[in-house]
Amino acid sequence: MPTPAKYLLVGSVEAYSGKSATVLGLSHQLKQKGLDIAYGKPLGNFIKIPAGTVIEEDVQFITHNLNLPDSRIAPTLLSLDETTVQKRLQGEDTTNYQQLLVQKYSQIPKNNLVLLEGPANLSEGNLFGLSLPELGSQLDASVLLVSRYQSLTSIESLLFAKQQLGTRLIGVIINEVPQEKLELVNTLLRPFLEKQDIPILATLPKSNILRSVSVGELVKQLNAEVLCRSDRLDLLVESLAIGAMNVNSAVKYFRKRQNMAVVTGGDRVEIQQAALETSTQCLILTGQLPPPAFILNRAEELEIPILSVDLDTLTTVEIIDRTFGQVRVHEPIKIECVRQLMSEHFDIDRLLSQMGFNPGVLVS
Repeated sequence: MPTPAKYLLVGSVEAYSGKSATVLGLSHQLKQKGLDIAYGKPLGNFIKIPAGTVIEEDVQFITHNLNLPDSRIAPTLLSLDETTVQKRLQGEDTTNYQQLLVQKYSQIPKNNLVLLEGPANLSEGNLFGLSLPELGSQLDASVLLVSRYQSLTSIESLLFAKQQLGTRLIGVIINEVPQEKLELVNTLLRPFLEKQDIPILATLPKSNILRSVSVGELVKQLNAEVLCRSDRLDLLVESLAIGAMNVNSAVKYFRKRQNMAVVTGGDRVEIQQAALETSTQCLILTGQLPPPAFILNRAEELEIPILSVDLDTLTTVEIIDRTFGQVRVHEPIKIECVRQLMSEHFDIDRLLSQMGFNPGVLVS
């Protein structure tokens, strides 16, 4: 049997493609196969520094979810932000991060597999020698790419990734494929990429749950005041509706949507009332006008949070749209959804075979 690869880098060609979700779903399957895994994210984005210790929020979340001991957690070497880039450009930071990477990561116990979450795209981290191709080269890692499907033109970035990564690229997940595009992807895109020696290990259908955001996240992004039901900020919002039309049109519009956040003016009481009687997860009021007592009482009964924002409608909608585009998988229902999708659609045996493992001799 070939020597197993020590590292598997989960990368992407653009930000918010689903790397963290893939790590969660994949690690679950690897554990079921009997593999002992470690995890890390060399280049961080969501950093906290309590008492001088660098903590990457995604790493904290994933390692907690996987119940990994400290000895199985690879360190985050650098937070990629304005400050670190400026220090590098000014010559204040002369650290050889590739050397540091090899030094730190060589201390991880050599178990079956070290699962690493790579940068947002192929070039991120280049200034520090920590881009995806450089990480792969320094650690002699195999690379699994996650690509969010936009259209058939998505193929361009995957062909370019193959040029950059060469034989290190052992598989691709095509993520978030709309239901009506699945056949096209599987009969046209997938066979073409396979002929280019780019193994497609999964085409994952689009999931409303995974692209949803919690009401609590909206509160945070909008800096909103919670007027009622602060105990239900865990509700997940799948769509956005703007209550700017007359009430009859609004009712028809709202009834066609599911699990929505409704943005409307604090003075549009009839729209607020209509929204509360449909599939609304939260009501977001602009203009800082408080709703009447009967609206608050009804929202309390229906367990629907009402938020008040000191923003105009356009700015509010822009922030919510951006939040939908930067979804993170930190809710239990999303974790379960990821695991289910991966178990149904991801070819774990092919991945293991590509890495030199014999799936047949692993413990189930």
